[in-house]
Amino acid sequence: MRARNLLLVTLTIIGLSVSIAGQELMAPGGTVVPPASDVLPLDRAISIALENNRSAKIARLETEKASDRVAETKTYRLPQFKLTTLVQQPLTTFDTTFEKGLFGTVPSEDTVVTSSMKPNALVVAQMSQPLTQLHRINLQIKQQQAAAEITKAQLSAMEQQLVNDVKRAYYAILETQGAFESAEATIKLYQEIDRITGEYVVQQVALKTDHMDVQTQLAKAEYQVLTLNNQLASQKEQLNNLLGRDVRTAFVVTDAMESAQIMMRETDLAHATQKALSQRPELREAGLKLEQAKLDKRIKKSEFIPDVSLTVNYVSTFSYSDFLPRSVSGIGVQMEWEFFDWGRKKRQLAEKEVSIKQADNQLQESQNQIVMEVNSRFRRMQEACQLLRVTKQAQTAARATVQMVTYRYRQDAVLLKDVLKAQASLADSNYEYQKALLSFWTAKADFEKAIGEDK
Repeated sequence: MRARNLLLVTLTIIGLSVSIAGQELMAPGGTVVPPASDVLPLDRAISIALENNRSAKIARLETEKASDRVAETKTYRLPQFKLTTLVQQPLTTFDTTFEKGLFGTVPSEDTVVTSSMKPNALVVAQMSQPLTQLHRINLQIKQQQAAAEITKAQLSAMEQQLVNDVKRAYYAILETQGAFESAEATIKLYQEIDRITGEYVVQQVALKTDHMDVQTQLAKAEYQVLTLNNQLASQKEQLNNLLGRDVRTAFVVTDAMESAQIMMRETDLAHATQKALSQRPELREAGLKLEQAKLDKRIKKSEFIPDVSLTVNYVSTFSYSDFLPRSVSGIGVQMEWEFFDWGRKKRQLAEKEVSIKQADNQLQESQNQIVMEVNSRFRRMQEACQLLRVTKQAQTAARATVQMVTYRYRQDAVLLKDVLKAQASLADSNYEYQKALLSFWTAKADFEKAIGEDK
């Protein structure tokens, strides 16, 4: 009778220990670790990642470079100013002969003028305003603008992938944390049963083999806690790296989602597919590349037009022979035209046409890939939702079994090993439910990424 009362007290203590298991964090050695002060909700983690992630920063800097390239190309529409100078030391002289009467009565006899051996200089200044080239330059500007939009689309795709990676890492931490807490509660249970079973062995109420079984289960639970604790530390380091901060930064995740009613919302798959086709950055990038290819062809065609420029020239000489003018200036029109190129431009134009066909095929392929991805992610979310319902029912059944076995144990109708088995089954059910819950949220995150959601 005394042993029976002691057992009832033990079960009461076990119930209390399980209920407070989630309120304090126990290290494998049994020391209490105070909770971290930095609570990191999921939305805050996403914001930090988008702001500080180093890959995101690199991509944003690339968009700035693309904007600079657009501004650079626009400068080619403006007049160009060039200054060319030549300073030299003559190594030989040259003679210029003016025959008698070349300029009427001047000179009166043949005259030879010898160049000077002094250092001399030549300065040529030119201002050139493109005219016919403006058409090609404007096409090049549009091409650079399309390239800038491509970098923005790539940035958007990278940010969407980053958000998805953060969500997955966050949910993985929640899953490990749930298993860690469940394992800790199991340790508390086995520690108490170990103590009581030891007393029963002394009183010859229980067998020594029962005590050894309990100690074996306790050792396994302690090993599981150590493994999960190390896994949790590694996962937090990975999330910190995604957030672009010191991997040693301490934080705790929130599991407020656990108390939410998780239900599969009715989603119009056709509407989701249309939404993905309108806002997926990969599709926008493919469309921009097609536009780029078409502009590239038009630029190549513009090379058949002669380059005509309005020019203003000024030439000045220093220390040349006195008979040469000191400066010459003028305004005119300059034309450059390669009228025969052995068919080179024609072949280049044909190459651009092939590039357009390639870009068009890539656009259609991207559309198909996006539709298939949206459908696949939607089906995966459906499966995860159904699995969540199954594990919830299994958890409820396991909890009811523990209550029934505990009651029958009080009535001396079952053995201690039956209680341990029921408790272990409940712990497994809790872990499977937590795993299914987080699997659903991961599938939902993948579906949101597939339809092009930013957060």
